[in-house]
Formats: sequence, structure tokens, C-alpha cells
Amino acid sequence: MTDWFRERTTVLAMGVIFFITVILGMLLAIPFLEMGYQAFEDPQDIRIPLLYVILIIAFSGLVLFLAKKKRLGFIQGFILFASGLALMYVLFVPYSYLLGWLAGPQLPYYYDELGYLLLIMSIGTAVFLTWILYKYPEWYVVNTIGIVIGAGIIAILGISLGILPLFILMIALAAYDAISVYKTKHMIALADVVTEKHLPVVLVMPKKRGYKLKKQPSIKKSLAENRRREAMFMGLGDIVFPGSLVISAMTFLSTNQDMSPTVDSVAVGFATLIGSLVGYAVLMRFVLKGRPQAGLPLLNAGAILGFAFGYFIVFRDLGMGIW
Repeated sequence: MTDWFRERTTVLAMGVIFFITVILGMLLAIPFLEMGYQAFEDPQDIRIPLLYVILIIAFSGLVLFLAKKKRLGFIQGFILFASGLALMYVLFVPYSYLLGWLAGPQLPYYYDELGYLLLIMSIGTAVFLTWILYKYPEWYVVNTIGIVIGAGIIAILGISLGILPLFILMIALAAYDAISVYKTKHMIALADVVTEKHLPVVLVMPKKRGYKLKKQPSIKKSLAENRRREAMFMGLGDIVFPGSLVISAMTFLSTNQDMSPTVDSVAVGFATLIGSLVGYAVLMRFVLKGRPQAGLPLLNAGAILGFAFGYFIVFRDLGMGIW
């Protein structure tokens, strides 16, 4: 297999992961909405994205501080706990449908018992998967759990933030991503930390067979020595934020009283997804040159432009659901 073909196969495979994660988020959004998973009382509050940005910057600073103090175990423990919690919330959905189907017409008679069983099954599976992630952190384990967690975050964020607040968040984070990659370069240090601990906040796509994530050298070291990288890395946030706009479009452009998606809102959602994938394709042209790239500027721009185009085609106005 030539290097040219291998590189582009890797890019395509990561693009498929991007697509699957967002589609799974779309499938989770409806039951999450029904279960009341919305994180904020007022999804149109423009103060929420500002709070998000402050928290993300503060968390990045904390991770770098702990890494400098050689306290990577604290970072690993916190992210594993958060991953387990996210898995539990996501697993509630398939397990609730499964138990409802098995109970059938008897469901009202065993509602409390099935509720306890649902909780036990969700927690138990989440704990088991988190243990697998800790014990056997190979790239396929990290990716599988990352896809599930990413889909859950996409769904929750998308049903919790309206169009305008999400626009503000995406633009602010795109600027932060660009600064942290090209100016301060601390995003590369963050990627090194989470890659070293094999955490599901960075997705990994090997470029050759037999790749072992455990043997992955430092990204900084690879760049300094001009080594050919054995895998492609992509932050989970690069999928989560453009993906959230897909869900937000489905939810907040709906004309249904319960905010369930309509044909029009889903159409704009898919236009947003297509725009994200176009942004991904453009981003990969730079990635193939071999240097770390800030993903959110192009991915978020693609999503927003796709949303704007889809909204205009469907609704025939320039309001974009904001006014």
C-alpha cells in the first residue's frame, strides 16, 4: 500500500467516524428530549456559551498544571469518571427501550422494579466499559467509547442550546482553538497528555496494521524529530461542536410544540452535517501536509455555512432561526 493511498484511507476512515458519531447523536436527541436531558432552563440564554468557554479554558489550564506537576493520575481519574457518567446516561436510552419491549403490556405493573433494573444495568455496563478503557486502552477501544460519549454530548448540547448561543460558542471556541494551536501551542501539549493516558477525548486512526496506542510516542517529540506519524489524531470536540449544531437545528427549528423534529428541521440538520463534512475535507488538505491543525475554525465554519444554506433553501429567509 502506497503512502498516498494509506494517508487518504486514514482520512476517509476518520471522516466515517465523524459521520457515525453525529448520526448516533441525532438518534439519541429525541429520547434525550423526552427524558428531560436538557442541561439548561433557558436554551436561548447567551450567557451560557460564555460560561462554557471560561470552563473549557480553566479546565485546559488545570490539566496543563497537573501535567507539569506530574499528576497525570488525577487527570486520568477525572476523565475516566466523567466518561463513565456519560456512558451511563447514553446507555439509559437503549436499555429503557429494551426493558419496555420485554415488559410489554406488563410495564405499568413493574414500573418501579424496572426503573431500578434500568439504573443497575446502565451503571454496571458503564463501570465495565470504563474498566475496559482503563485496562485495555487500545485505539479501537478508545474510539468505540469515544463515539458513544461524543454522540451523547452532541445530543445533550444540541437540545440544550438554541441556535444563537451555539453560534456564539462555536465561534468563540474556533478562535480559542486557533490561538491554542498556532500561537500558544498548548493544545498540542494537551493532546500529548490525553494521548499518553489513552483517554477517549482524542480519537485515533492508525495508518498501518499492528499499530499499538500504548507505544505511541509523544506528539511533540515526533514533530521535533520530524518523524512520520503512525496514526491520525482528532479531538472529540472537533466532532461534538459542529455536531451539536445539527441537533440544535433539528430541535429549535421544529414547529412542533414538544420540539420533536420536523421534515424541515431535519433537512436543515442534514445540510449542517454536510457543511461540517465539507469543512472536514478542507481541513484534511492541511492535515495531510503533516503539521498539527486547529480543527474547529474550518469544521465550525463549514457547519454554520451549511446551516445557513440549508435554512435559506428550506425556509426562504435570512433569519437563520435567530430573529
